[in-house]
Amino acid sequence: MGFLKTILIVLLVYYLLKILAKWFAPRMFRYAAKKTEEHFKEKFEGFAEQNNKNEEQIGDVIIEKKTTKKKNTSKNVGEYIDFEEIE
Repeated sequence: MGFLKTILIVLLVYYLLKILAKWFAPRMFRYAAKKTEEHFKEKFEGFAEQNNKNEEQIGDVIIEKKTTKKKNTSKNVGEYIDFEEIE
């Protein structure tokens, strides 16, 4: 009798969770989508402000040079050892 009760309780909990998931999953996804949309809007507003600054300078010639990193290569990398094959 105890085994049968346990199986019934497990099935009841399973179906209850399944029903609750059907009700709350769409709301949770909607909430997550809304938060993501707000996040992207905040990021896009910052990008749009940068573009507006560039639009104020229409007609001006601006040359921006990219910084180049100099490689620190030294010709002195160590000793050269000549090996000979021994047969």
